[in-house]
Amino acid sequence: MNHPLAPWILLFLLASSCQNSPEPTPAAPEIPFRVDGSLDFMRMGETFLTLDIEIADTDSLRERGMMQRTSFPPKSGMLFLFEHQELRQFWMGNTPLSLDLLFISNDSTIVDIAKQAKPYSDEPIVGGQPAQFVLEVPGGFVDTRGIVEGDQVRWIRH
Repeated sequence: MNHPLAPWILLFLLASSCQNSPEPTPAAPEIPFRVDGSLDFMRMGETFLTLDIEIADTDSLRERGMMQRTSFPPKSGMLFLFEHQELRQFWMGNTPLSLDLLFISNDSTIVDIAKQAKPYSDEPIVGGQPAQFVLEVPGGFVDTRGIVEGDQVRWIRH
């Protein structure tokens, strides 16, 4: 039983469903990495590694951090500067990368390291010692580079 309008009805329904389908939401644009300075890792007064750093020194830059970024350039990290030393707390919401977080005291000594922070987690990451600075690097970076608590850092702004 073929109805003479059946092909037209099918074509109409197909065209209607195509027109009403939602357009895919474009991904948020990647935030480019800014090279604001460089940071040296030091042990016993000797530099053993240098990174390019992006500096987060305002509330908005610290709040954004590495959110919505999918990569770091090679040998780079993000340094968070604070006005005074205290226990620091971070979280990974909207951050698609696993990160290592290095908590650094006001005398530039690494006092605590949180390794392989889980992407998109709302669980707080709290340094075990008061820190005035925090450095974020890709997850696993600390272990592959042999960075340990007690190492020191020195940075300059370009």
